[in-house]
Formats: sequence, structure tokens, C-alpha cells
Amino acid sequence: MPWPIAANLSMLFAEMPLPERSMAAAEAGFDGVEIQFPYELPAQALRQALDHCGLPLVLMNLPAADLMQGGPGLGGVPDRAAEFEQALQQALRYAELLRPLRVNLLPGRLAEGVLREQALECLAGRLRQTAEAFAGLGIGVVCEAINRYDMPGFLVAGSQELDELLQRVGDARVQAQLDLYHMARMGERLPDSIARLAGRIGHVQFADCPGRGEPGSGSLDFAGACAALRAAGYQGWLAAEYRPSGPGHQPPVPLIRQWAKP
Repeated sequence: MPWPIAANLSMLFAEMPLPERSMAAAEAGFDGVEIQFPYELPAQALRQALDHCGLPLVLMNLPAADLMQGGPGLGGVPDRAAEFEQALQQALRYAELLRPLRVNLLPGRLAEGVLREQALECLAGRLRQTAEAFAGLGIGVVCEAINRYDMPGFLVAGSQELDELLQRVGDARVQAQLDLYHMARMGERLPDSIARLAGRIGHVQFADCPGRGEPGSGSLDFAGACAALRAAGYQGWLAAEYRPSGPGHQPPVPLIRQWAKP
């Protein structure tokens, strides 16, 4: 079976209001959608938009506080336990209505005055806490490595660091969110990244590299990456998280489906 393909509504169709993007994704031929941070809108409004387009929500992130503004976020900052608990409860409220297949807890940046070991231990504990909180809803938890060129100081940046984090967490309910762009930006060979995390990949995102544009805009070997994912036994979703070349540009869904064929 080919992998289903999701549109990241935080990056695709950005010229439209968020509730309208899910229908645009359906009309473009996507099988589902994901949203980085859905919290700008009431959960009920998003639920209605999803029901209208008939697509499932594949993934959403937990709130990350100041991460997108250059701060450390919440995942690996020990003295932000109360803020993390609030973020977790907000994500749970949204998830009860939106029913994503998975939620993503972003590691964040290494905070000033915090040792890396302290941050990683904090992050591992919060990933276990998140897995336990979402277990009752049947929702999986993933954690993502992000390259340090785009986000300097990010706590977990490559597949080896992500592998080490998963081993530290020690909970099979927590899996890797593997973003092909971020791994390529870190200079990794994608077949190596995929083989390292084989059996523990819960979600895959893609964009071309360099530039984080649409497939075909750079030099990333998507066909080779898909072959490596098949060899690793991956059975989840492929999510388009890239910057379109312009407003209204049609996503290359047929090309992506061609790569995703078994």
C-alpha cells in the first residue's frame, strides 16, 4: 500500500484563513492534514472545518511558548514545569475534539544556565508524561529533531541525537518524527538517518533541501528516501511541510504519490 500524504496547513495554502485550508488540501488531492499550532482558533471551529473537508488531522504540536520567537520553549527547561503542564492540558483539550493521530512535543532550544544533560533529562521526563497523558485517547507521541542552521541552539538536531533521546525516554509510545529536510540540512545521508531510527519512526515530514521548498526545487533524493523508508518497514504518513513557490501554487501531489508507491 502507498503511504497516505498529508498537507501541513501551517505552511501550505497560507494565503487563506486557516479554517479554509483543509478544504483546499482536499481539493489538491491530499489524504489528511497536520497543523503545527492549532491554538489560534477555537477547537470547535477546526473540528467543523475538518468535518466539512472529510480529512483526518494527522498531527499537531503541543504549545511551545516562546520557541517560535527565539526562546527555549518548554520541552527541556526544568523551571518551566508549570507552563508545560498548562500546555499539556491545552493540547489535551484540543485533542479530545480534533482527534489527531499523533502529537509532537518539540525539544526546544537549550536554555541559558541549563546544562545539556539537565535539559535532556527534563525533556525525556516530559515525553513520558505526555505519552501517559495521551494514552487514554489512543494518540501517539512523537519528538522531532530540527537542524541548528535554521534554529541555532536547538536541543536535538540530528538522527543520532534523536536516537539517543528515544533510548533515554525508554517508552515505546514515544517515537521519532523524522523530517527529511532537517536531516538533509544537517548534512546527513537520508538512508542512514532512516536506518538508524528504523522501527521507531512515527511520522515523516518532507521538504526539499536547500531552501525548504517544494519537492523538485532542490537536490533532495525523495525517491531514495522513500526506498529507505520502505526498507525500514515504515507504514505511517508522509507530510508536506514546505514553503510553496508562491500563493496559489498547486502542490505536486501526483509526483509525491509516484515516489510513495511500493
